[in-house]
Amino acid sequence: MLKIAIIGDYNFTYNSHQATNLALDHSSRFLEIEVNYYWIKVTDAAQFKPAQFEEFDGIMIAPGPFQNLFFLNGIIRTVSQLKIPVLLTGESIRSLIEVLIASYQLNPNGEKLVSDNLVEGNQFETIQVVPHSQAFVRIYENHNTMELTSSRYSMYPQLIYSLTADLVDVEAYNQFEEPEVISLKEHHFFVACGFCPQISSTREIPHPLIYTFLKASMNNVPSL
Repeated sequence: MLKIAIIGDYNFTYNSHQATNLALDHSSRFLEIEVNYYWIKVTDAAQFKPAQFEEFDGIMIAPGPFQNLFFLNGIIRTVSQLKIPVLLTGESIRSLIEVLIASYQLNPNGEKLVSDNLVEGNQFETIQVVPHSQAFVRIYENHNTMELTSSRYSMYPQLIYSLTADLVDVEAYNQFEEPEVISLKEHHFFVACGFCPQISSTREIPHPLIYTFLKASMNNVPSL
């Protein structure tokens, strides 16, 4: 049995939050495993010690909105230093980038290196995922590359260069030739995507990124 923490400020009126639960159900059926998942508010997770996160086999950062981005950044900083598989979806990708900028002093002049959200209003737009790494070529081999997103950010080219030099790999771009999915180089599975794979997951066709995350989490459970 897998134990998954979903960190986010759950609101049943948000489609992406309901879709997160359903996507985990879809993938657990596909993999024929039992998954228990637990929503943890950002304010509560911010009080966790590393050992409390390590009680889980995997951690998802749900799409926003988030009530406290400062706390979210602290959570991301903590879990990035653990060996637990982590999947960030939606606008939390910007928080990861901000954590990396601060941790590695990538913005000494205090410039604006990441744009505001380019998706206007509380809506979704369609983006095309263009796999870059071999891992993501395989993930999308039999899946539609069109995804829905409510958060899209543009990064200053020099920032992308600094990040990819030592810290992250770009797993996929979007049709605007901007990084859409990134992963930490020094982590077995720490993936952040700007879109919401949960929304396109169905019972018949579970999203491959979600069940790949669960498969990575299975490595923490010797009995599986």
